[in-house]
Amino acid sequence: MKILVICQYYYPEPFRITDICEELVKRGHEVTVVTGTPNYPMGEIYEGYREGEKRDEMINGVKVHRCFTIGRKHGSIYRFLNYYSYAFSSTSYVKKLKEEFDVVFVNQLSPVMMSNAGIKYKKKHNKKLVLYCLDLWPESLVVGGVKRESLIYNYFHKVSEKIYKQVDKILISSKSFSEYFFKEFGIRNTEYLPQYAEALFTPEQCKKEPDEYIDLMFAGNLGVAQNVYTIIEAARLTQDVKNLRWHIVGDGSEYENLKEQADDLPNVLFYGRKPLEEIPKYYAMADAMLVTLNADPVLSLTLPGKVQSYMAVGKPLIGSIDGETAEIIKEADCGYCSKAEDVDGLVKNIKLFINSDHKEQIGINARNFYESHFIRNRYMDTIERKLTEV
Repeated sequence: MKILVICQYYYPEPFRITDICEELVKRGHEVTVVTGTPNYPMGEIYEGYREGEKRDEMINGVKVHRCFTIGRKHGSIYRFLNYYSYAFSSTSYVKKLKEEFDVVFVNQLSPVMMSNAGIKYKKKHNKKLVLYCLDLWPESLVVGGVKRESLIYNYFHKVSEKIYKQVDKILISSKSFSEYFFKEFGIRNTEYLPQYAEALFTPEQCKKEPDEYIDLMFAGNLGVAQNVYTIIEAARLTQDVKNLRWHIVGDGSEYENLKEQADDLPNVLFYGRKPLEEIPKYYAMADAMLVTLNADPVLSLTLPGKVQSYMAVGKPLIGSIDGETAEIIKEADCGYCSKAEDVDGLVKNIKLFINSDHKEQIGINARNFYESHFIRNRYMDTIERKLTEV
């Protein structure tokens, strides 16, 4: 099967779509990716990809074409330019694409307009399109501060509805998305497909050697939505807890602000952005993993991809988060969870974890739940089947 994949983000940017495409190639399919110029998460075009470099590549059997994209940098104007530069350039490229594909797969993060290129190809060649929704639109704009009553929100509500209604099948990364699609757009053709963890995330690879410390880790994007400030403030309130360390692995728009806020906290350690292949050695430093988001009704619908990675390695989870993630932590009995942005609640749960005699069992519960619900092979089987059946 020849598959055309549309996604604004791809390797060397840290997204699972790279792993998905390479697995599809291993399964005998021919995969072509139309993506943007790498600049996530900091918004600066990566070294080696400027001035039109590496416009076309073959990466582990995947044919990759990079379309013109303006780096997102900081501020709403640059983000708007980033979103629309890829939307226009990818649609223009696909419009001229003569190669025949059997199916189109859109891996939809933000913005939803990245789907336009897939819709253009679908219509021109009368092919089916499967969309995997990871970010809800236009709700993702609300997380960024856009008011639901605003003209901007209403405009993108219409844009999103038009896009979603032209898709043949929508796969959703969170169960809660299903109700949203029906309520907002009257769309029923959704199917739940939770994310997974890459194969390198195993309990064996990430086992911590016993020592006198309790090490807690957050790993991932340090953006506004993640609200890692909750973690920093919890660290401030636990300075008197002996041998407790907090580790922050990742980068993003709030990185420098977070470092500044934690400047007087010797128990908080920052490591910056690391390549995916190095992440297991950092996970191996941790006794438990942290997951946080802003207190927001939209964000409560989401299930951050880091949750699957945390559970895959058999680590207990400690969350300051609402909605679907909180429900999963409770259902799996794999950790502790307080309300989003509740610093005191997070501190309380940290102390409960430290004093628990069941740390190992909580981690085992996490891995067992992962194997029952989020295993990688099952995900890949489902993606392959949906692309074939559609």
